[in-house]
Amino acid sequence: MTNNWFLPALILVPFIAGFVCWLVDKVDEHLPRYIAMAGMLVTLMITIALWHSGTYNYELGSTAPTWSAEFMVPWIQTLGINIHLALDGLSLLMVGLTALLGVLAVGCSWGEIQKNVGFFHLNLLWSLGGVIGVFLAIDMFLFFFFWEMMLVPIYFLIALWGHKGADGKSRVYAATKFFIYTQVAGLIMLVGILGLVIYGYMMTQTISFGYTHLLSVANALDTQAPAIAYAFMICLFIGFAVKLPVFPLHGWLPDAHAQAPTAGSVDLAGILIKTAAYGLIRFVIPFFPAASAQFADVAIILGLIGIFYGAWCAFQQTDMKRLLAYTSISHMGFVLLAIYAGNILTFQGLMIMMLAHGLSSAALFIMCGQVYERLHTRDLRLMGGLRGQFQYLSFFLMFFVAALVGIPGLGNFIGEFLILMGSFGKFPIFTIIAAVSLVFAGLYGLILIHKALFGTPNEEQKQHYTSPLKDLNTREVVILLICAFGLLWLGIYPQTFLDVSNSSMAWIAQSAIPAQNEVVEAVQQAATQLENVEIQ
Repeated sequence: MTNNWFLPALILVPFIAGFVCWLVDKVDEHLPRYIAMAGMLVTLMITIALWHSGTYNYELGSTAPTWSAEFMVPWIQTLGINIHLALDGLSLLMVGLTALLGVLAVGCSWGEIQKNVGFFHLNLLWSLGGVIGVFLAIDMFLFFFFWEMMLVPIYFLIALWGHKGADGKSRVYAATKFFIYTQVAGLIMLVGILGLVIYGYMMTQTISFGYTHLLSVANALDTQAPAIAYAFMICLFIGFAVKLPVFPLHGWLPDAHAQAPTAGSVDLAGILIKTAAYGLIRFVIPFFPAASAQFADVAIILGLIGIFYGAWCAFQQTDMKRLLAYTSISHMGFVLLAIYAGNILTFQGLMIMMLAHGLSSAALFIMCGQVYERLHTRDLRLMGGLRGQFQYLSFFLMFFVAALVGIPGLGNFIGEFLILMGSFGKFPIFTIIAAVSLVFAGLYGLILIHKALFGTPNEEQKQHYTSPLKDLNTREVVILLICAFGLLWLGIYPQTFLDVSNSSMAWIAQSAIPAQNEVVEAVQQAATQLENVEIQ
């Protein structure tokens, strides 16, 4: 194996750039913005270079994913821990999304953040570096290290630069709630990881946190000790489900979104919840295929409840950011349906949906910040008539709401279509119920558009308006155009991204399908035996 130094560079560049932002803050308060932007642009360029230089082909019958690039150096050898980074098509697209949204997050906070600018960018870039580490780490100890590390900067982003929330709830309350939820979930996930390592030592007399080693241990447990494998799978599932978030473990998300600064919301909605979906398809499904197949009905029912619960709660919201936060909960139900349907079509649909949802939700949270800067409120009851006052803002708001609710021609539609097509054969009733929920998505999208853009301007807010209200400036238009172009690319020609992720998704589907067949065969055998008993 040849070490590819681009992989550690993807993590180190945001870390170093963020640290430099903090150091130069005393020299010039504007300099950290330029350093942070340069750092994220370099990270994006490294990702593009890896895209062009790598080969993302799948080796048929391989017992582990085919990595396009790897980097490994020993770390804590006594415990079998290495700094082991690897890249395939799945992780490449996730890192690319992180780098792109990192650029947009720095851009959208350009005028919003005015205090402790250097420390703000330190936290923003370190959270992004931690997320990239999650997508690249295949040593489970290193993965868990980045998983926990990325939470601390986000806590500070919300607690120090957040907004005052609804019902008098403070930003510190929201940050603390987020931190407690994710820390408890991380502890449960750690129990599952350590359990696998201990069983691996009992089976092979080797201590290792390596992906391939734990994959073989988990697969052996899945067939030889299904009850233990099921328990470890539940530990990992809970760890990822809180971050996704899955109903009823979603309680941190609305408050965290409502109080977070714009860049923090972009980070949370666009990137952070994607790490949970990534964890499920990278670790849970390949490690425990039989246990996952057994758990599939429960997971999908939780996802369907989340779809309708998120949509219903979105109807009730008057705060623009809280409405969008609940739409994220609703959309993540489709993610669970895609993961546990377990075939190449749903996995590819999931890939497109994660990219498209990242762009559309990030763009809408950026627009929440832009509306707040102009109107000094996010309360939809105090808006109205913005269509006649903003030419560009109203157009982009309608465009991104259309993307979020799945209008054909944009990326979200492709992702949802592939997921529904792929899951219908195995879960027809669940798929039909999920398809019905798309109507609700259209309704809350229309409610948001109607309350914000149409009608007459609210008299209570006119005193806060500058005269005349300023439309989007060039920087804001460029940020939104990047998101719009990405959604159009995903919607019109998704093959570009499907080709890159196909090898990774084919391997994951291969690891999931045999176990699903075993579960189906077991159910059929039990049914046959029952029939024989009745006949006798």
